[in-house]
Amino acid sequence: MHETLLSYIREHSATPLTDTEIEVIKAVFVPRQIKKRQFFLKEGEVCKYSAFIVKGAMRQYRVDDKGVEHILRLSIENWWVSDRESYIMLTPSRYYIDAWEDCELLTLTRADFLDKLSLIPAINEMAKKMDENFAIAAQRRVSSISLSAEERYAELVQTYPEFLQRFPQHLIASYLGITRETLSRLRSHAARK
Repeated sequence: MHETLLSYIREHSATPLTDTEIEVIKAVFVPRQIKKRQFFLKEGEVCKYSAFIVKGAMRQYRVDDKGVEHILRLSIENWWVSDRESYIMLTPSRYYIDAWEDCELLTLTRADFLDKLSLIPAINEMAKKMDENFAIAAQRRVSSISLSAEERYAELVQTYPEFLQRFPQHLIASYLGITRETLSRLRSHAARK
């Protein structure tokens, strides 16, 4: 499991890892398996772990007063999952995170990151790139609110085509902020082009 993470770190950092650093990484990232529909985090809990997805797919969402789920984020292999605000600030989460498929994760506590991993130059380089990418993705996600449903769907197809294979239509529709019927219409229209 750790080899996938080590490959990810090497891919996102120009700084090589030493053998000692590799051993530290293997020691602090704890393997965890969760089954489909099992929670990684529930609303009201403090997010104690950040996780690297080795295998599987997850979703982060909120449930409104009417019981409707609103997907904030979909995640697949080689992605990180956590409620960043709760994880960093140690505050109760406003979100649920669960497995959409059976998942194999490598989990990391905030304390282990600060005490052990922050001393590794390759990890700091990777974390900086991840923060930059996360900020860009968040900005794009917010700016997509002003797009039409068709434009949001086209952007998803271009940016994350694998989501269409991994997640059912009702989750994709929620992620895009549209109804299932609208998504069905958009997919039909796109298939005819």
